[in-house]
Amino acid sequence: MDNSSESRGSHVRWVVLVLLCLMYLITYLDRVSLANTAPLISKEYGFSKVTMGIIFSAFIWAYALFQVPGGWMGDRFGPRRVLSAIMAYRAAIAVLTTRALGLPSFWGIRFLLGVGEAGAFPTATRAMQMWFPRDERGFVQGVSHAASRLGAAIGPPLAVAIMIHYGWRSVFYVVGVLSLMWSLLYLLTYRNMPEENGRVSHAELARIRGTNDKGEIKQANIQKRPKVPWSVLLKHSNMWAVMCAYAAYIYSLWFFLSWLPSYLVEYRKFTLIKMGFYASLPLLAGVVGDTFGGWLTDKLLVKTNNLRFARRSVAIVAMLGCGASILLAALTANPNRAVYCLTSAMFFLEMTIGPAWAVPMDIGGEFSGTVSGMMNMGGQIVGALSPTVFGILVAKGSWVAPFVVSACLLFVGAGIWAFWIDPEQSVIDKGVLPTPAALGDR
Repeated sequence: MDNSSESRGSHVRWVVLVLLCLMYLITYLDRVSLANTAPLISKEYGFSKVTMGIIFSAFIWAYALFQVPGGWMGDRFGPRRVLSAIMAYRAAIAVLTTRALGLPSFWGIRFLLGVGEAGAFPTATRAMQMWFPRDERGFVQGVSHAASRLGAAIGPPLAVAIMIHYGWRSVFYVVGVLSLMWSLLYLLTYRNMPEENGRVSHAELARIRGTNDKGEIKQANIQKRPKVPWSVLLKHSNMWAVMCAYAAYIYSLWFFLSWLPSYLVEYRKFTLIKMGFYASLPLLAGVVGDTFGGWLTDKLLVKTNNLRFARRSVAIVAMLGCGASILLAALTANPNRAVYCLTSAMFFLEMTIGPAWAVPMDIGGEFSGTVSGMMNMGGQIVGALSPTVFGILVAKGSWVAPFVVSACLLFVGAGIWAFWIDPEQSVIDKGVLPTPAALGDR
């Protein structure tokens, strides 16, 4: 690091955040591409509601099963190589989707997408853990997930515009090109550790790492390849609490990522063009909810110096608000009012993201990629049931019952946050983490 970079402050970590936000945006643009093209795909291939539900779930099952291996790879090999490979792989899968011939090939391709994409968010969490101090982690998780919801929000109108002029297959070509471009950009510009980046100033490194009692910057072992303490991690009640609470969140999220366009067209009787607009509203509210929830949990941490209160309070209010809004959406007869209620529901649902993804960094330390992978695995295993259950209940004649199930799970999730999750309890050892005033892991 040269003297000029030491003499002035730098903001390289925010450039890292922008890169990660772009990845999150493309990820969700890809993830909702099938939902947005589902009406045309169903018509072309003659797929029923149950069949589409099974295809939607294929991605989630693979995504759930490979979360822990993906998170471990991020911890073991570093975010630079792992995330670049994931995005290049996604580009290939997007093109392959356009060659699907029927149910087996659609299911298999979506499963393969889930396998490759599983490590993306856990590995990004590891990158954030190494590049940001604790009192910025809720915010960066909120902002990055807000970018993902922005990708989901712009997906419907973008997909409709592309499909009208070029057909549904072109939607996947666009996603493939964007994924490949990001992979190359990230590989060229990102470094795994702040210490490896010559543009990081002394002041910024001190902000990221913190200082010891002598005022010296705490050092990180760049070459360290830690061994995961599986015997502790798998038995720790706090780890299971985090997984269960996240499952309640993910189950409801997958309605917005899979069935929302079909719900608006087939049950609420919106035209395809109107669907492209109204399907974006809840997802845009999610962008705001992600950012606000992440900002709020960090703000409360700074104000109260109480990590438990800062993480728990935001998540509890958010889950209760989402559950209530979902019930109102299900019971109203007015289509526009239903969309407004779903918009409120998505805002509250996404408020949970900041605290939910900050907690693995709080309690996982150098294994934050693995811990966040386990959290996401638990959530996605339950979430994988959501599209299929929704399809089955709708096939039986009820568009209300799926929302009631989601609301009940959200109320249970609020209880888990209130009485079970402890953001100050490490899941990789038997100890309790230091208070924010004396943080050893900045």
